[in-house]
Amino acid sequence: MGYDYDLFVIGGGSGGVRASRVASQTGAKVGLAEEFRYGGTCVIRGCVPKKLMVYASQFSELFEGAAGFGWNVGEPSFNWAQFMAAKDAEIARLEGIYSKNLKIAGVTLYDARAIVTGPHEVTLASDKLVTAKTILIATGGWPFIPDFPGSELAISSNEIFELKEQPKRVLIVGGGYIASEFAGIFNAMGTQTTQFYRSEQILRGFDNEVRDHVANEMRSKGVDLQVNMNVTSLKNVKGGIKVVQEGGGQFEVDQVIYATGRIPNTAGLGLEDVGVELGVKGEVKVDQYSGTSLPSIYAVGDVTDRLALTPVAIREGMAFVETVFNDNPTAPDHDLIATAVFTQPEIGAVGLSEEEARKLEEIEVYASVFRPMQHILAGKDEKMLMKLIVSKGSRKVLGCHIVGQGAGEMIQLAGIALKVGATKEDFDRTVAVHPTAAEELVTMSTPIR
Repeated sequence: MGYDYDLFVIGGGSGGVRASRVASQTGAKVGLAEEFRYGGTCVIRGCVPKKLMVYASQFSELFEGAAGFGWNVGEPSFNWAQFMAAKDAEIARLEGIYSKNLKIAGVTLYDARAIVTGPHEVTLASDKLVTAKTILIATGGWPFIPDFPGSELAISSNEIFELKEQPKRVLIVGGGYIASEFAGIFNAMGTQTTQFYRSEQILRGFDNEVRDHVANEMRSKGVDLQVNMNVTSLKNVKGGIKVVQEGGGQFEVDQVIYATGRIPNTAGLGLEDVGVELGVKGEVKVDQYSGTSLPSIYAVGDVTDRLALTPVAIREGMAFVETVFNDNPTAPDHDLIATAVFTQPEIGAVGLSEEEARKLEEIEVYASVFRPMQHILAGKDEKMLMKLIVSKGSRKVLGCHIVGQGAGEMIQLAGIALKVGATKEDFDRTVAVHPTAAEELVTMSTPIR
């Protein structure tokens, strides 16, 4: 049977775009449908605009610290509209690059919603039917706001990037990396910031010492972080939005932002109707090669609910092409993936937490908490945390955790070391780069636990 395309991709985010381009380079005829904007969550309403907001927010502390180094800085002010315009221009530029590169690669683009109507059929919003030998689902995830009285007054992380005015008072609900990052951003920009998390500590899944360190530093910077707390209702009032919290307390804010989780974006795609198995969260269930329950349909990225990280989606897309178009079955490697959280202070982590490692074997813990050189003259009390988790038996470094300025940059290189199986003695043999914060990683000589 002849098909319109060798591959048809639904979703123009990082995973779908990479798979489309690489597949087209093999000689495959590729079509792609995207109903919103090319670039997906990361480029349009995720990590890229959020990182720009992080950069913008960090200038407040730089201005404060400049006097300690002899600079006379006038009264600084932040222009929300000016920043948002610059952010929007950069996102538009990046989207244009994505679209241009797809076209250069020979991919046919459809700016339309698409649903799966058969094992080899996709129907576009225009009712146009296209056929494909292989279909790839790469529709990502979507923010989830729970249903409660007044929940319609809350916005998600998607809408943050479209706010016309900076809120003077904000409540952020959630304890994951998205909620904690935005708490730092708004607080540093001068917004009175409250964060609620329903459990005992933010950043579940990270090393407990890291979690405690970040939470303490966030509070010291001015974030009103309240754990074991949740919202019972929201109501529009003259002064803004009235928040009723558990226990009966009330206060008013200008904006309520929910960052309590994301769900796979599979609603209305027709997947179940054609026999694609979905999980309890709506995620597309896949095997090690990203194949679904139908041999002609694959899925990569956040829609599979494996690891919701842009570089992971890209790797999964490339592995999919190797498997399907290069006759080289390739399973994406999800082991020892370094990650950064752009909280203030930021986190870099790779490998096991102390708690995870202790469940597996006997370990040694090396850790150092110190005040970086830059903070001394700036008059800041903020401290960095460096932590290594080491196997007593093999001496391999099982986990590396960094909290502080540049943590995200440092953890990329630490990730290489762990990936190749470096031991604590390998770290010790490495001559320190002085004076840097990173030298602590190779100078911690005595385990603390």
